Amino acid sequence: MSGRVVVVTGGGKGIGAAVAARFKAAGDEVVAATHEDCDVTDEAAVAEFFAHVGRVDVLVNNAGVSASAPVERTTLDDWEAQFDVNATGAFLCTRAVLPGMKERNRGRVITVASTAGLRGARYTAAYTGSKHAAVGLMRAVAAEVTGTGVTANAVCPAFVATDMTRRSVERIVASTGKPEQVAEDTLAAASPLGRLLTAEEVAFAVAFLAADEAVAINGQTLVLDGGGQ
Repeated sequence: MSGRVVVVTGGGKGIGAAVAARFKAAGDEVVAATHEDCDVTDEAAVAEFFAHVGRVDVLVNNAGVSASAPVERTTLDDWEAQFDVNATGAFLCTRAVLPGMKERNRGRVITVASTAGLRGARYTAAYTGSKHAAVGLMRAVAAEVTGTGVTANAVCPAFVATDMTRRSVERIVASTGKPEQVAEDTLAAASPLGRLLTAEEVAFAVAFLAADEAVAINGQTLVLDGGGQ
């Protein structure tokens, strides 16, 4: 399992940093790409970045953004911004690495999606739509690589204790006037676990799907919510 080249988009903090640390601890060569390293929404930038990296054995599509608003107050800019990063970014990066993986008959593409990619929630039309798109992309890629040594899967966590969730808490406080702890507890209560996930728990799931022994797991969504699905 060691010696692989692993690219983690959005790898500078939160889930991405935890994923990068886990692969590094396993002896892999990790490229933790931040927005400054590679704007995943820019086709030319993505092509240049992956041409520079060369061989990629594991791609973790982790870069993501979120915002919330009722559908009628969701602007087209907000809609497109979330689709650009969460769905198109995953598409561009996957497209960049897939030919090499298929040629070598070996590789892992893992998309960090969300439980929002499997069910709907109020005030998250753009985020939910984009995460559904990311999961759909993963399933299409999985169908194309069936029978090879390449797999495509997704992890779908509930709310995770990251800066992104912190911003969600701040939006709840701003819109409802609820105390910060009450707002955080509301998000935590959305999971049967009754708490926020840790980034390390998500990293474990990603590493599991990237293992050599996981070659029979393809086209799957690994839900991390304590049993809510």
